[in-house]
Amino acid sequence: MWIKKGVIYKPDGSLAHSRSHAQVPFAYKHDDFLRIYFSSRDDQGQSRPTFIDVDYEDPSKILNIHDKAILELGGPGEYDETGAMPSWFVDMPNGDIWLYYTGWNRTWNSYRLSMGLSVSHDGGLSFTKMFRGPIMDRSIQNPLWAAQPSVMREEDGTWRMWYISGHKCEYIHDYPEPYYRAQSATSKDGIHWDISDVPTLDFDDFLHAVGRPSVFKEDGIYKMFYSFRHTRDYRTDRNQSYRLGYAESEDGVHWVRKDDQVGIAKSENPDDFDYQMIDYAYCYTHKGKRYLLYNGNGFGAAGFGYAVWED
Repeated sequence: MWIKKGVIYKPDGSLAHSRSHAQVPFAYKHDDFLRIYFSSRDDQGQSRPTFIDVDYEDPSKILNIHDKAILELGGPGEYDETGAMPSWFVDMPNGDIWLYYTGWNRTWNSYRLSMGLSVSHDGGLSFTKMFRGPIMDRSIQNPLWAAQPSVMREEDGTWRMWYISGHKCEYIHDYPEPYYRAQSATSKDGIHWDISDVPTLDFDDFLHAVGRPSVFKEDGIYKMFYSFRHTRDYRTDRNQSYRLGYAESEDGVHWVRKDDQVGIAKSENPDDFDYQMIDYAYCYTHKGKRYLLYNGNGFGAAGFGYAVWED
């Protein structure tokens, strides 16, 4: 099971690009330290990616807090005009780093999400958009939007992606609430994607929205951590809000949910940062030990913490 170790980081509000929130953490390995990328919000509530560096042996020991955003927002009318949230980082053979991210557009009563791609030539200190437009957006397969990709390059050169796809919206308490499931896609170049017709994680009586599918491959098996919630009252009712799930697949397309094996749940202590919800997990290993980064209350407003796996 996972042994919780507590909060790693929550913005203190002193940085203009990072007044609040530390959402969707991603662990990027360096030789001497671990870099954790995440999304933070400014005074206008606009999201941008940034990072902190932490100690491998004790991730709660922060070595550096980056003082600026690593990717700026798009221009007027572009898909990432009002927000950019990092999702997945891929090392390229030439030394570049590709960042797959979610671009936000606010609408008059809700929001629209699209999938963007940027590149770093300086080891991940800064990124620039590769294209002015998104690499995936609303479409026949994604009626509302597409976002939060998890990306993998196979040994045969095939690119694989798992992401969240908005499929419908219903007014609940006079507010439009989206339903979104997880889907998969393949690519030859990491840019142009063929979307599978088989849902990765489909809707059921409780799973009305999937947060951040996070996939890795181990012993030939695809394994995924994800968060899921109900659509009604999930912001205020902890019984309806995000909790973590776990699934496995032999082919990366057809998945079996094994939520009873996830090994971690919301805290039962109302004072803890993950009492209301637990979400947006990312798993990594160091020296044979497995770690889990994850968000808690307020979709990252309470920061992110970590847990260590113990058999």
